[in-house]
Amino acid sequence: MNSFADQLTESVNEERKEHRMNRWTRGQNRNDQVMRWIFIGSASLVTFIIFSVIVFVGWQGVKTFSGVTPVEFFFSTEWTPSQNKFGAFSFLYSTLLLTLLSVLLSVPLALSGAVFMAKIAPKWVREILRPATDLFVGIPSVVYGLIGLTVIVPFLGKFNEGFGYGILPAAIILAIMILPTILSISEDAIRALPGRLEEASLALGATRWQTIWRVLIPAARPGILTGIILGMGRAIGETMAVFMVIGNSPQMPDSLLSSATVLTTAIVKDMGNTHYGSTWNNALFLMALVLLLVSLALILIIRIVAKRSEVK
Repeated sequence: MNSFADQLTESVNEERKEHRMNRWTRGQNRNDQVMRWIFIGSASLVTFIIFSVIVFVGWQGVKTFSGVTPVEFFFSTEWTPSQNKFGAFSFLYSTLLLTLLSVLLSVPLALSGAVFMAKIAPKWVREILRPATDLFVGIPSVVYGLIGLTVIVPFLGKFNEGFGYGILPAAIILAIMILPTILSISEDAIRALPGRLEEASLALGATRWQTIWRVLIPAARPGILTGIILGMGRAIGETMAVFMVIGNSPQMPDSLLSSATVLTTAIVKDMGNTHYGSTWNNALFLMALVLLLVSLALILIIRIVAKRSEVK
C-alpha cells in the first residue's frame, strides 16, 4: 500500500515538474519571439533611415544637372556660383590628394606602433600604450584643428613666406587623427595570427625581424588593409580640423602649401549662403552624394578584404 502511494506521489511530482518546465519553455519562446521582432524592427528602421538619406541627398544632387552638365561639374575647375559656374574638379582632386597624403604619413607610424605593441613591447608597456593610443580617438576634431592653426600652420609658414595653410598641414592633422584607428586594427590583426606561424618561421632559422617582416605582416595584410581603408574613410569625411588649416580657396592647388578646398569644407563653407533648391545648393548636395558613394565603396572593399582575413 505504501509502495503504491509513493509511486502515485512520484508520478504527480513528475507531472508538476514537467508542467512547470513546459510553462517556462513557452515563456522563453515568447520572449525569444518578442526580442526577434524587436531586432528585426530595429534593423529595418536603421536600413530605412540610411536608404532615405541616400535617396534624399541623391535626388537633390541629381537636380544639379538641370543647370550644369556632368562634364562641367566633374571636370571643370572654375567654381564661381555668382556666374553659374560650378566646376568641382579642384575639390575632388584636393580631396583625393589630401586623403592619400594623410594615409602615406600615417601608415608607417601606425604599422610600426602596431608591430611594437603586438610583438616587441612588454605586457606592462602595452597596457599603458594601448589606452593612450585609444585616447586620441576621443579628442574632438576642433581641438586638432586649433593645434594645427596655432602650431603647424605658423611653423610651415616660416618656409613659405608666412603662408602655412594648404594640403600639407591638413594632411599632418589627418594623419594624427587616423593613426589610432589604423594602429589598433593592425595590432589586433597581428595578435590574432596563429602562434604556429611565428614558431615555424623561427624554427626554420629566420630572425625575429625576418619573421615579423616576411611572415607576420603579410599574413595580417587583410586586417591591416581594413584599418587603412577605415582610416581613409575617416580622412575623407573629416571637416572641422581640415576647414581650419587648409585655406578654403576654391582653386587647384599648385603645391602642398597653397590654399585649397576639399568636398567637406566646400559644403560647410557654402551651405549657409545658398537657397534650398537652387543650382548652387543642389551642387553641394551632389558633393555630399559623392562622399556617400565613396564611403559605400570603402565599406564594400572592407567586406571583400575581410573575407580573406582568415589564416588557414
